[in-house]
Amino acid sequence: MSRLDFTPYRRSTVGFDRLFDLLEQQARQNSGDNYPPFNIAKRGEDEYRITLAVAGFRPQDIDITAHQNLLVVQGKKHEGEDDGSEFIHVGIANRGFERRFELADYVRVRSADLADGLLTIDLVREVPEAMKPKKIAVNGGATLTAVPDARERAADRKDADAA
Repeated sequence: MSRLDFTPYRRSTVGFDRLFDLLEQQARQNSGDNYPPFNIAKRGEDEYRITLAVAGFRPQDIDITAHQNLLVVQGKKHEGEDDGSEFIHVGIANRGFERRFELADYVRVRSADLADGLLTIDLVREVPEAMKPKKIAVNGGATLTAVPDARERAADRKDADAA
């Protein structure tokens, strides 16, 4: 019963098919394996961080690939690191993994770091200047100016207060 039915919403919306497809796809993917565990944090208005617990993996064991709207993190354990010991109990996961994260438009990977068994991937959203909203003058005014976002308005207010 974990299937989501977006039929009522699909009937009353236009152009949101991709969104509903992504939600249904995520519900299917998340019903299975939860390895490795991860956190997603919003660090600012346009900055995010994904943290994966990848204890036992070295930087050369991890492959991060960023496609247009998809981030794929793969870990492959290398066999042959046997020191001749016979294990009585194996509780540390020694398996490969693949995690996929759907990214919004204009989100790119800024950096990735592995320290203390945690892989951190910093993401930033950078909207191109051409895609930002613009003011259009009415009655023949030919100048177009970009509409400042909240951060730019706050900076302008600070500059005006300082002057």
